[in-house]
Amino acid sequence: MRITIVSGSNRKQATSTQLSVYLAKVLESNGVKATLIDLNAAPLPFYSPDVEHRDEHLNAYKKSLNEADGIVLVTPEYHGAPSGVLKNALDHVGFEQFDGKVVLSVSSAGGAVGVSSLQQLQTIVRNVHGVNCPEWISIGGEQRAFTPEGEPADSKTKDRVQRTVLYFLQMVRTFRKEEQPQD
Repeated sequence: MRITIVSGSNRKQATSTQLSVYLAKVLESNGVKATLIDLNAAPLPFYSPDVEHRDEHLNAYKKSLNEADGIVLVTPEYHGAPSGVLKNALDHVGFEQFDGKVVLSVSSAGGAVGVSSLQQLQTIVRNVHGVNCPEWISIGGEQRAFTPEGEPADSKTKDRVQRTVLYFLQMVRTFRKEEQPQD
């Protein structure tokens, strides 16, 4: 099984990116091939329907989404919304990448939780025919601390991530499109 994680921060050492790295470790510990697309490390060009982009980061991003059985979208919450970097990345793709795939939405907010960004991500996922995981992960305030080993310092946050990832993986297994035999 392949899962693509799209980390939508434009800041080095962002807690949303740290959480993305941790999610990749949790997925891999469950026997899943996880690919992390870090939009800070591999920025995408600004989306324009009038421009055909030939960009190695954009090609790798699309290829990873195309090959994924499930997708995790991770964003900081800015002004009650997902980051512009993540929204730009999502504007570059659509039905081809998301149709029928289970998507887990994740946020890291400076305040208590990032519910507004999660709701907006779920709206976007619905509009590209993805299947929203009813569980989500939102960390805020003190929950955004990580150990030197890259794990959430808060044990409740760590447990929440573990439970949510297992739920997400079960959904992916259920909804995954299997190759149809050729006639």
